[in-house]
Amino acid sequence: MKTLLLSLLIVSATTSFAQFPGGGPPGSGTGERPQRANPATATMPESDPLPRGNGKISGVLIDSTSGKPVEFATVALISAETNKPIDGATSDDKGKFVLNKLAAGKYRLQYSFIGYRDKRTDLITVDRGTDLNLGSVKLAADIRTLSEVNVVGQAAMIEEKVDRLVYNADKDITAKGGDAGDILRKVPMLSVDLDGNVSLRGSSNVRVLINNKPSTIVASSVADALKQIPADMIKTVEVITSPSAKYDAEGSAGIINIVTKKTTLQGATLDVNGGVGNRGSNLGLNGNYRTGKMGFSLSGFGRAEYNVRGAFSNDQTTASPNGNIRTLQTASTLNQRLFGNYQLGWDYDIDKNTSLTASLRYGARNGVTNQNNLLTQTFLPNGFFPIYNDRNVETKDLSGTVDGNITYTRTYKPQQELSVLALYSRNNRTNNFVADILSGADFETITSRQRNENQSYNQESTLQVDYQTPIKTNQLLEFGAKGIFRQVNSEFAYFQADGANSPYIEDDTRPGNTLFYDQNIAASYLSYTLTTKSKFTIKAGARYEYTFINARFSDESTGQTNEAGTNAIPNYGNLVPSINISKNLGSGRIIKLAYNRRIQRPGIQFLNPNVNASNPTNITVGNPYLSPELTDNLEFSTSANIKGLYLNASLFARRTANEITAVRDTATQSFGDIVNPVFQQVIRTNYLNVGRQDAVGLNLFGNGTLFSKWQIGGGIDIYHVSLTNNNANPIYSASNSGWVVSGRLMSSLTLKNGWGVQVFGGARGRQVQLQGYQSSMYFYNVGVRKEFKDKKASIGLAVENFLNHPFVMTSELRSPILSQNTTTSFYNAGVRLTFSYKIGKMSFDAPQKRRRSINNDDVKGGDGGGNDAPQQAAPATGGGGGRPRQ
Repeated sequence: MKTLLLSLLIVSATTSFAQFPGGGPPGSGTGERPQRANPATATMPESDPLPRGNGKISGVLIDSTSGKPVEFATVALISAETNKPIDGATSDDKGKFVLNKLAAGKYRLQYSFIGYRDKRTDLITVDRGTDLNLGSVKLAADIRTLSEVNVVGQAAMIEEKVDRLVYNADKDITAKGGDAGDILRKVPMLSVDLDGNVSLRGSSNVRVLINNKPSTIVASSVADALKQIPADMIKTVEVITSPSAKYDAEGSAGIINIVTKKTTLQGATLDVNGGVGNRGSNLGLNGNYRTGKMGFSLSGFGRAEYNVRGAFSNDQTTASPNGNIRTLQTASTLNQRLFGNYQLGWDYDIDKNTSLTASLRYGARNGVTNQNNLLTQTFLPNGFFPIYNDRNVETKDLSGTVDGNITYTRTYKPQQELSVLALYSRNNRTNNFVADILSGADFETITSRQRNENQSYNQESTLQVDYQTPIKTNQLLEFGAKGIFRQVNSEFAYFQADGANSPYIEDDTRPGNTLFYDQNIAASYLSYTLTTKSKFTIKAGARYEYTFINARFSDESTGQTNEAGTNAIPNYGNLVPSINISKNLGSGRIIKLAYNRRIQRPGIQFLNPNVNASNPTNITVGNPYLSPELTDNLEFSTSANIKGLYLNASLFARRTANEITAVRDTATQSFGDIVNPVFQQVIRTNYLNVGRQDAVGLNLFGNGTLFSKWQIGGGIDIYHVSLTNNNANPIYSASNSGWVVSGRLMSSLTLKNGWGVQVFGGARGRQVQLQGYQSSMYFYNVGVRKEFKDKKASIGLAVENFLNHPFVMTSELRSPILSQNTTTSFYNAGVRLTFSYKIGKMSFDAPQKRRRSINNDDVKGGDGGGNDAPQQAAPATGGGGGRPRQ
């Protein structure tokens, strides 16, 4: 199988490059005149044809600090008469530029490049036959250094780029000492519940990437992965709602890319930061060293959560042949978690146009959840007194993840680039629970014990090739291929013991088994971008992904079968089209229209056949024979900058077919001890491809800066959702619909002498679910920070949710055979003191080349695209995906 996939990759890449002998498109060889600035990223000026003559202007652009040539900078020829650009060129790899065939006249030159200040020359007179060499032209970095303090303009908290919305998290001072979940709560269009689960425009089918890379740690649990990323290390959060064909077809609602802080400087630094609070503490170290063409980074972060207390009550009714059975349940909870995240990074510039980057990362999670005094009262139809069952349950969730990747990038000229990428990632997970069953007058005697062991791993290897090249001056062609090889293993077993000290023996009523799930994907894509003189940008493309599935059990006699009664899962192929159209109206106004189709493969939490019965009245079992979902997305948006105020509005519509839907029914479950077991009806949750979801909504948000010191922003999200499971059986048939409203408001103020204050609040209205509802939720925090020693040190204080202790959420579930009302209390009021200190000194170097990275944009189950017009600094992706999740 791997040989076949590798062959597909090689054939695709070979066929593509055969079109461009010598590694470039026709006409890409060097000539006397460097190529114009690429209008795929900047619209060509609308002007009359340029008069031609025999004048010539040349020169060399160099960095004013390092003396190195500035490559690919834009040189605009500006008419002195109209003060508008009428011609242009770009500097080559040695910083040289040439403007020739110039008519006699008076001109100015303007030099521009990312990371440098624009520079305009004095008036230049060109006569017939003029050959003017300007010599070395020095460009200064677009930043000022004063006593080792970087002085730059205050960045907007929220920005919109051509292909994504960007939240500048490094401006957030209340998140110090927090994690990525605290940041994502403040990002427009995103919603994060109190458990850390992320949704985009009401859909949880989002793909979360870290520095444009996937990770099996995210496949294991997005909520837990976010807790491992310290908020202090997040630079930006990018939300891509309409991915182009370049991106993997996974993530039906879109892609969330978390970009961590990096350095492109020379020298060495060490940052130490930490925090302590009533519910958690953290400590982090981040070191960077760069010299010449090579750079290293080493970071480590540890976080402990403690005193995370809660409580819940549950009232449920299930139907039986003899009548309804009512169950009342209460418990107190305590969560304790330890997280670790360690990463080594390396990059090397082989030459000015070729680079290698690599990184190795290890992440660890150790979580323990206790349900204390889980008291269950069961009222049978003909019983006079309830049946009592009391137990203490301890659930352990232990995980370790290794990620390694290497990237080779070769830049031939602006927008012409080849990259080859490889990734290896593996997550090992232990998810066990132990229940001590209690009896006696005071429920303190352990009469029996139950244990469920579930060892699993999720491993993937990826190879990806991407190539892009400009066509003429206003078109861009991108194509690539990708192969992904995934193996998932889930081994589960059930044990029971009599009394407090007897050894565990296998539970004969529930035999164990092992699921082997292999998923291999071959993908290729083609994307074309056109920018017109009328300021339209059109990007259209398609990708094709073919998925090979092989699922089996170690003991087929006890394994599940699909709805057809077999153990086979067919292979499948998907063609995924996309088109993005944007129009620049001028004066900072943009309108966009986008359509794309997405697929969503099932994650391991939907596939895992292990019966999770940590709460015996509500058990969950996965279905390894699920098929992928298919989603069509349509989006229209407009944005404008009005005197420093950024406003954005977007309308969207989404339809998901073959949706993976939770189907709840009843089952008979054993309670009590081994000697005297009690069997009764419980609620069982399984998953089937029987659902359809339609959603239509509106997102509004704005962000602005007042008096250069005060930023204020906020937004509101409104959508209507309609859900149905299309099940013909009236017992299971369900549908629901309704409106969901959420919003957020944030304000930050930069004061004198290094002081800063920030306030944030957000809320989400009642959540519509297939068989019921979940109540509204809200959260807020206030933070203050003081910086010392020229911003080398800081100390801060943040408080959150201090007026609602506890915060109570309710949910309800209804069907013809069952009903359930649940109340959960979160004791989440918190206060934390944070600090940071920087050691070392860095000097500015020339801007680094773009680094590429792999995106395996996969899988429903907690995981997580925009108008993707080409940008030199935009991340690149390729190939297809579908990771089983753990």
